[in-house]
Amino acid sequence: MAGNKRTEIKLTAYDDLFETDQSREEAKLSKIRDIPISQIDEFPDHPFKVLMDEDMEQLVDSIKRSGVMTPATVRLKEDGRYELISGHRRKKACELAGLETLKCEVKELTRDEAIIVMVESNLQRTTQK
Repeated sequence: MAGNKRTEIKLTAYDDLFETDQSREEAKLSKIRDIPISQIDEFPDHPFKVLMDEDMEQLVDSIKRSGVMTPATVRLKEDGRYELISGHRRKKACELAGLETLKCEVKELTRDEAIIVMVESNLQRTTQK
């Protein structure tokens, strides 16, 4: 028989067949955690300034009342600390509010990916005004 070709068939893993939407959401939420602010380092060469203005005062008051509603984005560094990608205003507001932790989503990103996320999140924030 000429042309005896093997076709590789990829099958879904057994556990994935029975995964529910709820378990997928729970897995996503497990990457969101409260991280001590003292363990979060600024992103090197972060190009956006955190202004101490009326908006910051309102953010501090909101965080005191309701906590952080939208998690900041961080990535884990090799030394076990975290690098802040987005949420610099929220971090500063938490410090001013006297909080010791910041709600963060931990993402696995390369430096280049982190820069893109940082710029995009700041562009989206500035266009919301």
